[in-house]
Amino acid sequence: MTTSRRASDFVVGATVLVVTIVVIGAVLWLKQADLRGKTRHLVVRTRDVGGVALGNPVVIRGVRSGQIESIALGERGWVVLRLGVDRGVTLPSDPVVLLAASSLFGEWQATITDATGLPADRELRAAISASRTTGDTLAGAVLPDIAQLTTVAGRIAGDVAKVADRVQVAFDDQAARELRESIRNFSRLSAQLASTVELQSKNLDHISTDVQIGLKSINAAAANLNAFSSRVDSATSRGELQVIVNNSQTAARELVAATTRLREVAEGLDRTEGRLASAVAKADSVFNKVNSGRGTLGLMVNDPALYQQSDSLVRELRALVADVKKNPKRYINVRVF
Repeated sequence: MTTSRRASDFVVGATVLVVTIVVIGAVLWLKQADLRGKTRHLVVRTRDVGGVALGNPVVIRGVRSGQIESIALGERGWVVLRLGVDRGVTLPSDPVVLLAASSLFGEWQATITDATGLPADRELRAAISASRTTGDTLAGAVLPDIAQLTTVAGRIAGDVAKVADRVQVAFDDQAARELRESIRNFSRLSAQLASTVELQSKNLDHISTDVQIGLKSINAAAANLNAFSSRVDSATSRGELQVIVNNSQTAARELVAATTRLREVAEGLDRTEGRLASAVAKADSVFNKVNSGRGTLGLMVNDPALYQQSDSLVRELRALVADVKKNPKRYINVRVF
């Protein structure tokens, strides 16, 4: 009985061990775990990943060469992807990663290509340039998928339809009639312009005559200017102009001296103002002390008892003077020996 129980326990343990090994092998196979070290890891930085998910393939020159192993948020809003790529695959000289839909059924892939072979898309190239960083981190960007392109195309088609409707509304029969009327008006305007040119050509002769008269007037003015210049030369030769210049220099020097004196007076006023401000401040300090009752003068001004005592003293002095006048002998005794 004991032997059969031990055999049964051995079978159960072996079965559990085999099942465990099979499950672990299946999990590693599903995850495509690299147990022989044939995979190298690449880090990609991009602003968005679109519809990319874990396990999506990594394609180099149209051949699947790995898969996406992790997706995580990085610093300052960047997204960091970790790619597992076969070690035997040679990367381009300037590798970048494009994330795009691989089919119409929502499947995505990461394509490693050379930066020189990027599509002529300004936004895509700007996104790749912004994603570049130092180190071995690759720059990545998302290509527009079919849904986005279809949405943009639908919006463009709607805008074109609206423009066509507006054009159809604008160019109706009334617009055509107005256009023909405008052409006829332009023809009449051309005829009037031709007649006007013919008429003005006759007036050009009169204008030329007036121009000649004006030239004669200009010559006369030039002669007068020459005469004035001669007079200026003669005045200069007699020294009158030099006298005027000397007087101007003298007046300028006197003006400078007056300005200097005025500046000195202003400085004296500034010093006086400073002293006056100091005196006012000291007086204000004295008045504050008097108002606050500090010092003899403050006590005399602010103490009502002093006024009352002074008033009583005056009354007593008046009473004393009256008593002295009434009874002088009580206070003054004069003896003659």
